[in-house]
Amino acid sequence: MFRAIADVLRTIGTALALLVTWPFRALARLFGGASRSGRRTGRRPGRARRV
Repeated sequence: MFRAIADVLRTIGTALALLVTWPFRALARLFGGASRSGRRTGRRPGRARRV
């Protein structure tokens, strides 16, 4: 009984967190993608080349 209530509350909390954070994630993707597109080098940053 308590497990079912906890599952419902967890589902509601997950949906609420998704709705709250979605606009911020969309803005971060928009501005993050715009700043990264100008300096794209073709390889991943932070990885060293093998010699």
